Amino acid sequence: MKLYYSPGACSLAVHITLCETGLPFDKESVDLATKKTAGGADFSAINAKGYVPALQLDGGELLTEGPAINQYLADQVPEKKLAPANGTLDRVRLQSWLTFIGTELHKSFTPLFRPGSSDEAKKQATDAIANRLTYVNNQLAGKQYLVAEQFSIADAYLFTVVGWMGFLGMPTDAYPNVQALVARVGARPAVQAALKAEGLIK
Repeated sequence: MKLYYSPGACSLAVHITLCETGLPFDKESVDLATKKTAGGADFSAINAKGYVPALQLDGGELLTEGPAINQYLADQVPEKKLAPANGTLDRVRLQSWLTFIGTELHKSFTPLFRPGSSDEAKKQATDAIANRLTYVNNQLAGKQYLVAEQFSIADAYLFTVVGWMGFLGMPTDAYPNVQALVARVGARPAVQAALKAEGLIK
């Protein structure tokens, strides 16, 4: 398998999952501005969507969209329990969290990264993020992780997205339960390995 990623982007969640699985994989970074891979290839020719993550399987098929890729990877190593079994309510709860993080939280950051966004758009984005994180913080009260009281791919995704707040200088003090989960996830050896591989920590 080969992961196409951009350091610190949402592809970090897939990178974390790959490290958690213990499965062998290669990786290549992508400059999202130029659409060039580190090796000089045209990334748009590899993934017509033009964004990361993208995972090329050994058979040649390309998987896209982080939540889908991560569920595929988790299902390859069920003994790791990175996702509840298909057909269970906990699997539906996981998918609910992945959808919420992707559509309500992840996408709310877009105006903050987009050059030329108006102050009003940035304020609306900041307010939306605060609203969504307040919900997550409340849901985490008395819990260690998002689903079934154990680490899952949903936690890897939340860790990745909340990490952008540090990059943007946004405080997280109002969300102590989220802070605790981020610290817990960040201490995992696989997470440390992914962060180091992307040059995000030493």
